[in-house]
Amino acid sequence: MAFQDTRCSVTRAIWLNLDRLMDAATFVRQTGKIGEEMSETPRRFEPLKVASAYEMVAEAIEREITSGRLKPGDEIGTEAQLVRQFGVNRSTVREGIRVLEQSGLVRREAARKLFVCTPHYGELSSRMSRALMMSEVTFRELYETSMVLELGAIEGAVAHADDDDLDALEMNFQASETAIDDPVNLANLDTRFHELIARASHNRVLQLAREPAGLLFFPTSEMICRMVPEGARRMVDAHRELIDAIRDRDRDRARLWMARHVNDWKRGFERTGRSIDEPVARARMQG
Repeated sequence: MAFQDTRCSVTRAIWLNLDRLMDAATFVRQTGKIGEEMSETPRRFEPLKVASAYEMVAEAIEREITSGRLKPGDEIGTEAQLVRQFGVNRSTVREGIRVLEQSGLVRREAARKLFVCTPHYGELSSRMSRALMMSEVTFRELYETSMVLELGAIEGAVAHADDDDLDALEMNFQASETAIDDPVNLANLDTRFHELIARASHNRVLQLAREPAGLLFFPTSEMICRMVPEGARRMVDAHRELIDAIRDRDRDRARLWMARHVNDWKRGFERTGRSIDEPVARARMQG
């Protein structure tokens, strides 16, 4: 894969940034009044943010991937080859590749060759879950969003679930019955149950959209099963109703039970003495 056009773009961008910096320096030397003028004139512009060379390298390769010109499994080359193509030093290429590896877009194989890969749902979801916690989202936000996503997932499952999907859900239910007195295992199975519902929708965008929030529910599900006497039983019973509604292709019943199931989580969470308006990250640290 050649990146000659991108190499020119990177070079032009670097020179453009240098020109801007030189223009700014000339202005300061000529006027000597930049501080005085800024105090008198309303500030309308923000300082220019100059992209690093490694960011340009990463963005150039990412554009080739997202445009479809580079597909999963395609070879990108080695670091040495990319150094020659981009016209930058090795550390710049290495740092750009590190960004792409962390994003799950590139993997390194034998002979130091780099290949395009498809990010795994779990990797993307874990990163998004961390971002949600760092943004201090609350359990109320999590609950309201999950209500929308889980209803969408159950509707998709009613419309598109096949025999394999139903078999997987049934196996999950049987395991949940066995784990009714084991809060940690049951919470894991509940997380998996909702993943299976989303998978049964056969909508990959929906699967990816709901998973980050789903991961944040796990500690609270375990807490509810442990602290609310009827919490575990109500959870498993709701799973039974949802599976039956999918099997019967009964959209209205499926939506009704999913709404009850998500609302049960809210009531159970509040019965543990926690506030639904507290940040998710704080509750996880305390738990």
